[in-house]
Amino acid sequence: MSCACLLRAEVHPMTLRQAVETALKQSPDITLARLDEVKARQAVLVARDPFTPHLVIGSGLAYSNGFPMSIQGSAPSVVQTNIVQDIFNRQQSMAVAQAKEDARGAALAVTSKRDEVVFRTASLYLDAERAGRLREFAGKEAESLQRVLETVETQVREGRALPLAGKTAAANLAHARQTAELLDDDVANSETALAMALGFSAEDRVHPVAEQRSAPALPKSEEEAIAAALDANKDLRRMESQITAKEIEKRGVKAQRLPHVDLVAQYALLAKFNNYAEFFSKYQQNNEQIGMSFQIPLAAGPGVGAQVAQVESEIAHLKIDLNNARNRLRRDIEQAFRNVRKSETAAEVARLDLDVAREQLSVDLAQMQEGRVTLRQVEEARVAENDKWMAFYDAQYGVERARWSVLRLTGDLLAAVEAE
Repeated sequence: MSCACLLRAEVHPMTLRQAVETALKQSPDITLARLDEVKARQAVLVARDPFTPHLVIGSGLAYSNGFPMSIQGSAPSVVQTNIVQDIFNRQQSMAVAQAKEDARGAALAVTSKRDEVVFRTASLYLDAERAGRLREFAGKEAESLQRVLETVETQVREGRALPLAGKTAAANLAHARQTAELLDDDVANSETALAMALGFSAEDRVHPVAEQRSAPALPKSEEEAIAAALDANKDLRRMESQITAKEIEKRGVKAQRLPHVDLVAQYALLAKFNNYAEFFSKYQQNNEQIGMSFQIPLAAGPGVGAQVAQVESEIAHLKIDLNNARNRLRRDIEQAFRNVRKSETAAEVARLDLDVAREQLSVDLAQMQEGRVTLRQVEEARVAENDKWMAFYDAQYGVERARWSVLRLTGDLLAAVEAE
């Protein structure tokens, strides 16, 4: 059974840009948002429907014994045709405008979801890439510690080292191998999570391809980033669209007090067996009429005022949410810039530590050639250098992730990925 699962599973090597492009095409979240947008666009057509002619053809065919009584409000007829169309219906016009605004908000939601998917994809890609690189260094560290253990065991056998040194070296090697195994799990989990985010099955994995990638450029200043975010943030635009839709809804509720005018056209084919000639002074087989139906509300009742008050309360609530969202966005950008500065400082410290470790290894290698340093000391220096490399790359990923976070807030994330 496990063999069958392995055969079905597929590994997809991808660069960051390829992963983002795949996510934009296959992400289930974007697909769901687009379906909501389609539904919102169709709602506009539904709202417009009363303003299009509605043609109904039917029959009120019946035999009359005595006076021809009505059938469902119409005179008995062989064939009857009715056409109805709204000409002036302010409330329905507001419903159409509100549906259009809702459709605009749904389109903004798709864009917002797209940005969210791009950021999540970039984050998962960095996680998978980081786990793979750390696993590579962990394997190298285990190899160096294995050589250290072999050297120490030789020294113990020759009586030049205590047995405790051998146990310590074995413990260090065991810890390194345990770390490598844990990182194997991290690699599998992160690559599977990335595959699922890109629309693949849970059996597949997306493997990051090694590439030279610089950290994305940031806006020149925090204030510039805040201004760009407040102007382009799709979540803010969507909340503004919701407020506009509610304003239109309020106008629609108030429009219940306005007249309602319909176009009405009818045709009826009458038959003599319904006794029209006996009860009416003149019988005509073909009958048509066209005109307008007027409805003028004289007393709308207290419900209209209550509905207006409800909508106004919802508008006030949305405006407070919008103001809070703006404040949170400003705060998040300021925090994101602080994180960038902290991560860059950590990366610089890690680089300096790495330079020291590399220089120390070079010195130890030179001294080993002169017989002044043992192989064990060189391997230990190599392990120390390997640890510094891991810390350095980890810090570099921190810088890149922090910069992606800024660009997500300013709305420039997708453009930055496509520029890679």
